[in-house]
Amino acid sequence: MRPASVGEPALAELTTLRVGGPADRYVEVTSDAELVETVRAADDAGEALLVLGGGSNLLVGDDGFAGVVVRDRRTGVTVDAQDSCGGASFHAPAGQDWDSLVARAVTEEWVGVEALSGIPGTVGAAPVQNIGAYGQEVAGVVSSVRVWDRAQSRVRTLAVGELGFGYRTSLLKQSMHRVAADPSTPWYPSPRYVVLDVAFQSRLGSLSAPVAYPELARALGVQVGDRAPSADVRAAVLELRGRKGMLLDGGAEPGTGSGTPAPDHDRWSAGSFFTNPVVPAEAADTLPADAPRFPVRSATPSRTTGPSLGEIDPSLVKTSAAWLIEHAGFAKGYGVHGAASPATLSTRHTLALTNRGGASAGDVVELARAVRDGVRESFGVELVPEPVLVGVSL
Repeated sequence: MRPASVGEPALAELTTLRVGGPADRYVEVTSDAELVETVRAADDAGEALLVLGGGSNLLVGDDGFAGVVVRDRRTGVTVDAQDSCGGASFHAPAGQDWDSLVARAVTEEWVGVEALSGIPGTVGAAPVQNIGAYGQEVAGVVSSVRVWDRAQSRVRTLAVGELGFGYRTSLLKQSMHRVAADPSTPWYPSPRYVVLDVAFQSRLGSLSAPVAYPELARALGVQVGDRAPSADVRAAVLELRGRKGMLLDGGAEPGTGSGTPAPDHDRWSAGSFFTNPVVPAEAADTLPADAPRFPVRSATPSRTTGPSLGEIDPSLVKTSAAWLIEHAGFAKGYGVHGAASPATLSTRHTLALTNRGGASAGDVVELARAVRDGVRESFGVELVPEPVLVGVSL
């Protein structure tokens, strides 16, 4: 049975940037069957489809969305197996809150997601974007993803080797765009593969995977490549993210009508708005000497006998988008129209574009274009937006 619409809220009420106009139709689902049926019905009717998770990686235009917005309300974490030899196997539906899963993993001593603490959003979005932070990526623990394949109109299970994980990308994300062999197939803004649930495989232990990010290593008092108690890693990551305004505002969920008495507008963002550029090693040589340079590792661990980092690709170098932004002349709190602009860079971190309380999507886009163009003019590097853009373009 097709679930009923539950009103047409503005997307501003459902996204962490708090901008965006209304949807033609908004549906909440609480089962696999409802999710599949809603997606199938929209596709059969030729309606545009936006599958919404936590709304934390989304910028929707002021005109809203001319189609169906479906929100997955399924939750829960199921342990499939757990022993000292095989580790922990567990799965969760796409609608499950991501950070709650991480908290459970740390408590249960499931190794490999502790540095991904505090990332807003849902489990379903995690493999699409191959979410990552502080040197860790979800690709290191995903074993398979069960999806609804809109092209083949059937449920499929994609193993980790089929998911094409890379830096902030995957087969799932790549399928969000028109298929070259069939340009009439519009898989945007939701992928061809709609995530139903995600299965994980993790080692057991009280110590984390090797710490790969220098800032986190310093906070923990360890060397890069060392391991630390996972609970300490989670606490340190939450502290670092909080300092940068990279946590949800007071824990209030967009769309609930609740909030803190004094909103923290540095947290009214989509997190990091631009991905850190990955450039050929020779291109990195043209950057200023003090520009950060990080190794680019494979998305999956280099070995399976224990927690490990991915192999380094010597032909590529990752640099810091935040560094490029700051050194292109955009300081914390920068606004196109001054500090009183409705959309500004965060006052704590230049990689976050924030809504100061009355911004429109157009204001955020204007700011993003100014920053992107300034970095390109200064360094010849093209910044790529991380959020999904719906009804807007840079």
